[in-house]
Amino acid sequence: MKYLIAGASGQLAKAFIERFERAGTDYASPPESDFDITKRDVVERIIQASSPDVLINCAAYNAVDGAESDRDGAFSVNATAVGHLADTAAKYGVRFVHYGSDYVFDGKTEHPYSETDRTAPLNVYGESKLAGEKATLESNAEALVLRVSWVYGNGSQNFFHKMLEWSETRDVLKIVWDQISVPTYTEDIVTHTLEALEKGLSGLYHLTNSGYASRYEVARHFFRCIGSNTTVLPIGTDAFPSPAKRPFFSAMSNRELSTALDSKIPTWEDAVKRFTSHQGFQA
Repeated sequence: MKYLIAGASGQLAKAFIERFERAGTDYASPPESDFDITKRDVVERIIQASSPDVLINCAAYNAVDGAESDRDGAFSVNATAVGHLADTAAKYGVRFVHYGSDYVFDGKTEHPYSETDRTAPLNVYGESKLAGEKATLESNAEALVLRVSWVYGNGSQNFFHKMLEWSETRDVLKIVWDQISVPTYTEDIVTHTLEALEKGLSGLYHLTNSGYASRYEVARHFFRCIGSNTTVLPIGTDAFPSPAKRPFFSAMSNRELSTALDSKIPTWEDAVKRFTSHQGFQA
């Protein structure tokens, strides 16, 4: 099997690259300056040159607030470009993996979302991610769409690195209690994506760590894991006005994927503990 990865600089792509390097897996991951997924001719040229068995799309426009004033930019990367990838993968008989988001939901639920629940994004980012899912699933590609949430891994663009930076200059952190979802570790995304490919799965699944928590609860657990005495206090989202609305409860159930893989996906608490150990974080 040979893999082609789009979005080489992101934390999820880095996790795949590290896994493939350790395993001696055949892969290509051109820099984004060379593999510009918004250009159909570039996508076709890279896929032709690489001749992969599987194309994994780790590229995304992730600026949730920025998307509110840059709708075209968000849709170009998260929707139109995804269609390019899916259509070209279908043309060359390449399996296609794309990652969705919990922000396709409005958060007005009392249970973790299943794959069949109604989508109703609250912001432009969520709309663009939903459009990318549809472009993938409506293509002729042998496609697997995996919705993920609150992704973190090796990199500085995640919630935990931000909290570490804040804690260097503040003794007390105020973290929102009214945004609830599932922090999901890139290492677990890689593991279960590869299991899904081995099982030959296609269609739409939720791939998150198990359980759910508010950002406040996640922050407290993180600082306990690194032995920090940083005080974390709950505060409402309305204390931090932002251009994009966030859902209150966008946690997704991974039951369908766990059943299909006959595999227990680790809890978010276990994943955060492994992440802090792997990163060598200390208070």
